[in-house]
Amino acid sequence: MLKKNILVIQTAFIGDAILATSVIEKLHERFPTAKIDFLIRKGNESLFEGHPFINHLYIWDKKGNKYKSLLKILKEVRKENYLYLINLQRFLSTGVFTALSGAGKKFGFAKNPLSFSFDKKFPHDIDNGKHEVERNHLLIKAITNETWVAPKLYPLEKHFNKVSKYKKVPFVCISPASVWFTKQFPAEKWLELIKILENKYKIYLLGGPGDKEICEDIRVKAESPKTFNLAGKLNLLESAALMKDAIMNYSNDSAPLHLASAINAPITAVFCSTIPGFGFGPLSDKSYVAETKEKLKCRPCGLHGKRSCPEGHFKCATEIKIDDLLFE
Repeated sequence: MLKKNILVIQTAFIGDAILATSVIEKLHERFPTAKIDFLIRKGNESLFEGHPFINHLYIWDKKGNKYKSLLKILKEVRKENYLYLINLQRFLSTGVFTALSGAGKKFGFAKNPLSFSFDKKFPHDIDNGKHEVERNHLLIKAITNETWVAPKLYPLEKHFNKVSKYKKVPFVCISPASVWFTKQFPAEKWLELIKILENKYKIYLLGGPGDKEICEDIRVKAESPKTFNLAGKLNLLESAALMKDAIMNYSNDSAPLHLASAINAPITAVFCSTIPGFGFGPLSDKSYVAETKEKLKCRPCGLHGKRSCPEGHFKCATEIKIDDLLFE
């Protein structure tokens, strides 16, 4: 017998997992008594600590014994007899997982190689200007309604308590790192911004443990007693709790901008080689986009960033004016 339980799958990176919470919000709104479970990649689980609408997290270790880990989860999932399975991923492994899940109704994107096994499949079109949240909503529109909602995260009281000491004076947060070089606003540009902002605000540099070096380099070069490196010192929900009360948050086209959207924090998102038209722009009530006004034939150079500028000049970043990042 099928229970009124739902499984959502999004095993990509941090930003994708954050955006998937819009689907969870909407499903809870429509099915308030249903148990909603979430399959994510290992490393993203701290985002959902204490989440009020997620019943259970399945955590896929993609760096360990990848397929053994997924098979173990599949065996657990098949016992649950989910009424709905919503697969937000477009890759083969989750397609096979979905096909074998035993769920009553399976929804996913047509780009998934196993989409022929889904009960309903939908296009994932990045050329129509729709936000990724809207694209994800297509999968559940028929069982909810026409209206999509913003992603949302729920930092706990302990997360706010951890960062309260940083909030005693007005401050801004800057998340300067990105996995991809061409998504990353150059350090010298961040330094230019810091020189302006330090006149009025404390500045906190945010990032994960792998971002400590770039943040420390910026802090040292800024020569500012009001700039502090918090990279690696805060987890994701602690960072969100800090960003919530910032005068402004700054981020590349990367996970921190989605973190800001999920707590409705003010955000200025800097787009270098990518464009907001791909559907990954900020959604906060107070949000801005900074990008070059120069018409570059090479921009965008791809959906994702690259390890170096294909043209060698990186004008999509260097031509962005710092005045376009100022919010007053």
